[in-house]
Amino acid sequence: MTVSNTPADPRPLPPEEPGPNECCGSGCPLCVLDLYTEELQRYRKALAEWLARHPDAGP
Repeated sequence: MTVSNTPADPRPLPPEEPGPNECCGSGCPLCVLDLYTEELQRYRKALAEWLARHPDAGP
């Protein structure tokens, strides 16, 4: 019997949302809220691609 070396294809996990006190409100160029929004967009794209590969998985 041959074992396939295909990597696992786990469902993407959403990014962790910043806590209420993580943004200092001073307009930092790399605000944690901006970074979270970018990570959330990447997650949604990765999830859509994953769901296309796994149509029986559901949302």
